[in-house]
Amino acid sequence: VMAAAAGAASPADKERFICIYPAYLNNKKTIAEGRRIPIDKAVENPTSTEIQDVCAAVGFNVFLEKNKMYPREWNRDVQYRGRVRIQLKQDDGNPCLPQFPTRKSVMLYAAETIPKLKTRTQKMGGSDQSLQQGEGGKKGKGKKKK
Repeated sequence: VMAAAAGAASPADKERFICIYPAYLNNKKTIAEGRRIPIDKAVENPTSTEIQDVCAAVGFNVFLEKNKMYPREWNRDVQYRGRVRIQLKQDDGNPCLPQFPTRKSVMLYAAETIPKLKTRTQKMGGSDQSLQQGEGGKKGKGKKKK
């Protein structure tokens, strides 16, 4: 059954897109926790949206699965959720973008580009603040305001 399914699904099918979880690019994680690129190339707490943005900008066919979780991610917070699916290859098996032949090349590109995003460069100081406010909202009365 498996072989038939694999043969039928072309690389252009959404199921055949590669998955990139934020954990793969996170410099706060160890290899055991799911980081897949060298720590000096990794990014601090990337989000699935950021990965989606940089990959879509370079021309990939991308979609975001917001409610998917990386299995090794113990933290269930929204910021750690989501995975990005990227079409790496065309129907004929050739890379969609010749400069990205492998999933690793895509991950390294994303990790390199995310720190340059406008959202990152503008609010480097403010980003930590907004996280803390979110954390505070979970205690007691914070929830009822929404």
